[in-house]
Amino acid sequence: MSQSTPAPVTAPVFRKPDANARRLRLREFQTQLVDRMQAARSGEDGQLRQLGVEIGAGSWLLDLKEAGEIITVGAITHVPLTQPWFLGLTNLRGNLVSVVDLAHLMGQAPTQIDKESRIVAFGPSLGFNSALLVKRVTGLRNVATMVLQQNAAPAASWIGRHYRDGDGVAWSELKLSAMTEDAQFLQVSS
Repeated sequence: MSQSTPAPVTAPVFRKPDANARRLRLREFQTQLVDRMQAARSGEDGQLRQLGVEIGAGSWLLDLKEAGEIITVGAITHVPLTQPWFLGLTNLRGNLVSVVDLAHLMGQAPTQIDKESRIVAFGPSLGFNSALLVKRVTGLRNVATMVLQQNAAPAASWIGRHYRDGDGVAWSELKLSAMTEDAQFLQVSS
């Protein structure tokens, strides 16, 4: 009768996910988001969708034809003698892009940069190397499911229609193309 030796029992080894695996998952997520944004821009999804963002105390809708790349907040180089809401310049894939804290421009407290903060670049179709600091990106929103609100005239030319969603959240359209022509937005020097 032969006796076999049982295999030694070892405790499972928990390893921190390596950087390559995290990078791959992030790249896959970004690819999926770009695909969804392109489908929404082209109307393939059959619904009118806009990108939802939080800026200051408000919820805003950005037209996907005007919104560009969304990136995490990295190094922003301050530019002297500029308005306090003009945060400076950042490198976006080899291009210098100006970063504006729109909440601060609208008279609210400066946006606190944290792990949910993002920079949303203006779309290439606008030909304007600028971006907005947003408190948070909330994802794609279907305007067709929202109720249009009858509000007073907007305070700025770049504020469009106002909506209320099924949860009671008030949303306002942010017209980036109109922002590129607004004298206050363009006057960054102090």
